[in-house]
Amino acid sequence: MILDAILAYLHFVSIFALFGFLTAEAILIRRALDAGTIRLLGRVDIFYFGAAIAVLVSGFLRLVLGVKGADFYLQSWPIYAKIGLFVVVAVISVAPTLVLMAMGDAAARRRARPLISEVKTSDHDMSSDAVSSPRV
Repeated sequence: MILDAILAYLHFVSIFALFGFLTAEAILIRRALDAGTIRLLGRVDIFYFGAAIAVLVSGFLRLVLGVKGADFYLQSWPIYAKIGLFVVVAVISVAPTLVLMAMGDAAARRRARPLISEVKTSDHDMSSDAVSSPRV
């Protein structure tokens, strides 16, 4: 009985964590996508993936080790709808994850070797500061 309660709580907490990380990604994606935000999105996406795995593992453990048993869950159609929707969301989230990984790689390459346009922009900004504020 205690094991069933622990598995249920673990499953619900992992579902709430999954929703929380998805919400954090939605908030971060609305900000300006500079290099820092892209790195943060990558980390949140990793935690999102971990929460999704926790939902699957805890749900499977609940199915196998729970008091009600696998027969109780596998007889009713809602379990198949839940698993189907989970798979659909997982497939849909693959493309944004790949784009995010590519953006993170591009940001890391730019950090290692700045683009010519960034160098020209930063030189221009520095020269304009020097002209506007004389040195003493």
